Amino acid sequence: MTIDSIRNDIINHSDQTEFTSKGWKPLFDVSRFTKILIIGQAPGIKTQEKNLLWMDQSGKKLRSWLGVDKKTFYDNKLFGQMPMDFYFPGKSKSGDKPPRKDFAQLWHPKLLSLMPNVKLIILIGQYSQSYYLGKDFNQNLTQTVKSYNQYLPKYFPLPHPSPLNLFWLKRNPWFETDVLPVLQQMIQEILHT
Repeated sequence: MTIDSIRNDIINHSDQTEFTSKGWKPLFDVSRFTKILIIGQAPGIKTQEKNLLWMDQSGKKLRSWLGVDKKTFYDNKLFGQMPMDFYFPGKSKSGDKPPRKDFAQLWHPKLLSLMPNVKLIILIGQYSQSYYLGKDFNQNLTQTVKSYNQYLPKYFPLPHPSPLNLFWLKRNPWFETDVLPVLQQMIQEILHT
């Protein structure tokens, strides 16, 4: 089993017909050398059409949070991208639909088994946090992010860096003053080992 063979299995799986019929490819980018793995929710329509994750305003904000440039961020030997769903799930009345429930359960373990060098998994948003933290997920996203140190050294929970979350950032100034410096220091240590 290889990353490429898993990619082909995803493309040819009957659950993906709706997406592959549009010419979409599954959006994830990992390698056996990946050191830091980013697990977000699902691609937005812009990133799906560009065929590159985090190539939008959210990605720009995320890279500033991580303290890295585009070149570093898109080097899959350093940062891997593995969202909870590899396809844009569509629109709902209040925004994008959530990632499909069974997608991560089916494909993530196969990919994770091929990434022995991951030293940190960054969980972006409630979907990835509730899935990966399970019963340790705190009352809500805010409390989970605030309690980030209880999930170290394996996981680091973050809010979504969407421009729609500006209100959350204003209400929770501790995130930028207390949490981001710790995250950035950890990332620099991992990247330079």
